[in-house]
Amino acid sequence: MPGQRLARGTGRHLRDLGFAVLEEFVPARGLRVDVIALGPKGEIWIVECKSGRADFTSDRKWTGYLDWCDRFFWAVDADFPEGLLPPETGLILADAWDAEIVRMGPEARLASARRTALMRGFARQAAWRLQALRDPGVAALLPSQPG
Repeated sequence: MPGQRLARGTGRHLRDLGFAVLEEFVPARGLRVDVIALGPKGEIWIVECKSGRADFTSDRKWTGYLDWCDRFFWAVDADFPEGLLPPETGLILADAWDAEIVRMGPEARLASARRTALMRGFARQAAWRLQALRDPGVAALLPSQPG
């Protein structure tokens, strides 16, 4: 799927910048972000991957993600009509292999309690996914929600 390819290239780039990355992360009920990244200084970035105009215009939840990150970005490919994207958000150009940050998302620092909760959820989800890779028999028993 195009969005998954964008997420992979974005994840590779963010890892090169020192971030740990999870795809398909649920920060709160009713929200599921394409990519969440935890930086070396504890910063939390969210990236939504959009494969085209219809994918973007049908997304009604993205503004709800702003309260769950220090910086917010869109990841799109080179053919995406960038003029559709709000200029006050970050922009990443990506493909399946790599990405480039074209516009840095503005910083809006998370409250300490929310950051702590997100970091716990991130760590638990990463550990559960690793456990499922090592022991596929327990994958169905592991929680799908953080926290």
